[in-house]
Amino acid sequence: MPSTLRWMRLRPQETALIAITAIWGSTFLLVHWAMQHSGPWFFVGIRFLVAGLISVVVFRRVLRGIRWRDIGAGVAIGVMIYLGYGLQTVGLQTIDSSTSAFITAMYVPLVPLAQWAVFRKRPPAMAFVGAALAFVGLVLIAGPDALVTLTLGAGEIATMLSTLPIAAEIILISVFAGRIDLGRITIIQLLTAGVLGLLTMPVAGESVPEFSWIWVGCAVGLGAASCIIQLTMNWAQKSVSPTRATIIYAGEPVWAGIIGRIAGERLPATALIGGALVVLGILASELKLVRRRARE
Repeated sequence: MPSTLRWMRLRPQETALIAITAIWGSTFLLVHWAMQHSGPWFFVGIRFLVAGLISVVVFRRVLRGIRWRDIGAGVAIGVMIYLGYGLQTVGLQTIDSSTSAFITAMYVPLVPLAQWAVFRKRPPAMAFVGAALAFVGLVLIAGPDALVTLTLGAGEIATMLSTLPIAAEIILISVFAGRIDLGRITIIQLLTAGVLGLLTMPVAGESVPEFSWIWVGCAVGLGAASCIIQLTMNWAQKSVSPTRATIIYAGEPVWAGIIGRIAGERLPATALIGGALVVLGILASELKLVRRRARE
């Protein structure tokens, strides 16, 4: 039976994920400025505590009926957020952004493979095509020398390890999204990530930085952005699969490149081609193979 490609229109949930991915990508300059005045774990802790407090104000009414399964789900996702953002920030202290982008890109094909291995749920074929295109695009964005110059120093190892909790966060959100209250899980996961970030400071030998309006402003701004991002992820992934969400999230470095260009940076041709491949990967993931029934 012949097969044809049918275009799947973007739903509001997928459009929302694209929007928060743009916000996600635009935070690069703020993080870069903050790291010049703060340690990684302190900043991660303050950032997510601010995000958690904002969510408490917004969803304070739902806390009265909180259940243990809400706490368990929120803590599980919060731990992944803490590890993913924390390790990635640690890595950026010693490696350049192109190498970090290349290593972080490993979570793109990792999510559908992990979903298949853990839950025995095989993603659609086009999801793998989309993930492959997005991964190649991210490698080109990172730069043609990323494969050649890649070494396994402390920064590279920390960034490589961060891809595991990033993938786990996306999968866990999809697992719990339809079973728990949206407001409660958002509050718990953000506060969990923030508290764990601060608790890691003495373990990592990190001290509280001197007061600076730069890290304060960045923490507040990124805290608000993190609240919006996690809330949208929790809502949208009730109906968007982990694999499709991952392809959309893969557009984050593309948005970061656009913001950088507005700020005066100029991307090389290979990076522009890589950005086009990431977008193509997103489009490919929205296609499904539909078989026509043979006429009687």
